Amino acid sequence: MRIYILFLLILPFSILFGQEQSRPNYHFTPKSGWMNDPNGMIYKDGKFHLFFQHNPNDIVWGPMHWGHAISKDMIVWEEQKIALYPDSLGTIYSGSAVVDKNNTSGFGKNSLVAIYTNHSHEIEKTGSGLHETQSIAYSLDDGKSWIKYSDNPVISNPGIKDFRDPKVIWHEPTASWVMVLATLDCITFYNSKDLKKWQKAGEFGKNQGSHEGVWECPDLLKFKTDEGEKWVLIVSVNPGAPNTGSGTQYFIGDFDGHMFKSNQKGTKWLDYGPDNYAGVTFSNLNDRNVLMGWMSNWSYANQVPATTWRSGNTIARELKLVKIENQWELSSLPVKELNKYKRKVKIDRQNHDNFIDFDRISELKNSFELSFAQENVEDFQIIFKNKVGEKIIVGYDSKKKQYFIDRSNSGNVEFNKNFIKTAYAARISNSKQMSLRILIDKNSVELFADNGLTCLSSIYFNENAFDSVQIIHKNLQNNIDVKFYKIM
Repeated sequence: MRIYILFLLILPFSILFGQEQSRPNYHFTPKSGWMNDPNGMIYKDGKFHLFFQHNPNDIVWGPMHWGHAISKDMIVWEEQKIALYPDSLGTIYSGSAVVDKNNTSGFGKNSLVAIYTNHSHEIEKTGSGLHETQSIAYSLDDGKSWIKYSDNPVISNPGIKDFRDPKVIWHEPTASWVMVLATLDCITFYNSKDLKKWQKAGEFGKNQGSHEGVWECPDLLKFKTDEGEKWVLIVSVNPGAPNTGSGTQYFIGDFDGHMFKSNQKGTKWLDYGPDNYAGVTFSNLNDRNVLMGWMSNWSYANQVPATTWRSGNTIARELKLVKIENQWELSSLPVKELNKYKRKVKIDRQNHDNFIDFDRISELKNSFELSFAQENVEDFQIIFKNKVGEKIIVGYDSKKKQYFIDRSNSGNVEFNKNFIKTAYAARISNSKQMSLRILIDKNSVELFADNGLTCLSSIYFNENAFDSVQIIHKNLQNNIDVKFYKIM
């Protein structure tokens, strides 16, 4: 602790101020240290619990712990003490948590049970490939303290070097727990009656989806539709995403408690932007499927500008299944809880021949939502800029039928050659009308197009807040509707 305090004291004030100036206003970040994957997200007794991959001693990836934060609404978070520390079995990699309502484990009725991967760096050095195993811990005080199960690991490694990130759900028809586990570049399912003894049930993915990289952080979601029950399997992959590096694919199909089957053709992506990875959903949230992701990319995550902390999360997003031309698609939109932090503001609008100016948005302090709607599908560019020339461009190319986010002139973009400048995403909607929601925070932009059918998430590092918005459009008679909302 003394070393850390001394480190803060000797850092130039301008650097610290600059870093805090770029700390997101309404996205979760750790108070200090490194953060990546969200873990063990769960809802219980009116509180949302977010656990996360955390290196409390440095701002680069290192010995993994489970950090912990609590919220009443998924927007404002209060960080807690560290939940899980490394032990003799290894560091604490990603996983999930459940409420054991029926005391199937014997740890106690309504106990919280965390299921996570132990990663032994010592065993990894031997080259045996047996360094990742699955373990559990339980809490009898709603996550304030944790007791690790004495007979860990509950699943030993069968000889798969990438064997991690268990997501556990309760499957009511079979009265059993189901574990969805990332195993190299596919998914393996396990079943258990008590969270302690597990049996392998089935596999998925050998010939489906992107296999350019390792599969990670799976999740299995149930949706009620007018055609009956549908299941969605979410799988992160690194590398292999559409805009390079890390990304999250999904599959729509059926699940019987043991096997997942999908007839889906091609690969579908949860978010086409470069900075939404390892997203999973909250457990115990009834019929809502709400996801949060890590807002970074393994191609450059350790090099993004930082001083005392590094990385944040996406906004919490509610997922829904939508049918477009006989194809089911997964949509995502910011959770309704964000609305109570939004305040509509009037920004003077100046119409010109082929563009619109909105000046004096500096009062929004890079913490706002812009909604944009037009009656016809036509090209546009929405340029968020400041007086020193830093800018983000969100737009649509009708010839290519693509949305895009251009951050090539957003500020500091040279810290890593893999920090891609422009991200593209195909338009999925077939509507003749077009609508967008764009969330701007102090170092991120999240685009939700066509009611969340196409999403793009991107981080940036500018020196100054945006002070104007310009919309370039060849047809200003197209009944363009623009609204601004201050957030927080």
